[in-house]
Amino acid sequence: MAPAPRRSPHPPLATRDPAPALWVVRPGVVPYEEARRAQKRLEAARLDGDIPDLLLLLEHPPVYTKGRRATPDELPMGEDWYRMQGIEVAETDRGGRVTYHGPGQLVGYPIVSLKPYGDDVHEYIRRMERVIVAALADWNVDAGLIDGLTGVWAMERKIGSIGVHVNRGVTTHGCAINVNNDLQPFEWIVPCGIEACRMTSLTRELGAEQDLEAFSATVSDRFAEIYERTAVEVGTDELAEWAADVDSLAGRSPALR
Repeated sequence: MAPAPRRSPHPPLATRDPAPALWVVRPGVVPYEEARRAQKRLEAARLDGDIPDLLLLLEHPPVYTKGRRATPDELPMGEDWYRMQGIEVAETDRGGRVTYHGPGQLVGYPIVSLKPYGDDVHEYIRRMERVIVAALADWNVDAGLIDGLTGVWAMERKIGSIGVHVNRGVTTHGCAINVNNDLQPFEWIVPCGIEACRMTSLTRELGAEQDLEAFSATVSDRFAEIYERTAVEVGTDELAEWAADVDSLAGRSPALR
């Protein structure tokens, strides 16, 4: 496929008052490997200055992903057993250990430059933790951090996970927040390398299934606020006009409610 045409300036999105634009793209349910490849292409486009910072908000079909520090004991049943349950097992270049993604879980992949944050990946992650905590608070779930443990917790149960990758100052991968997803697949692994880790979700905490689309809007708003950006919704077809070979994000099924 020929490279996408380079145009300047960016669409009306480049109106940079009061803060630089953050494109927010919601492609729906996307297979993990397709999303991983799309992130790499978007990372290249961001490095080249073809696109501004952007945030992908999506879901995955059932998949276990193995971070760079993952060990075989975190998948104690063996990879073939998980595949027999209909759950893919995928390698990834993000930090962290093994985790699960599935329908009903909100996954956020920011492709952003760290320059405004002093090229400080720790500051970037601290802001991401704040995004998750603030978004959950907006939905009446009290969550926070636990010293020595990764992610965001509602009391003693983990509700949000973080794992990032940085290349030449641009981020990929990001966070996952349990909203309506089935929590059983977490019971079959050692989530994030934490023994006896118990998981929870927005549904479990509030006692009823929640509106995933509305929650994703809350996350988008909080992300823009905490990272000092102006969120601008961009469709997948429009994104494909600005970044080469991201067609796999276009025309996907809508996010679950």
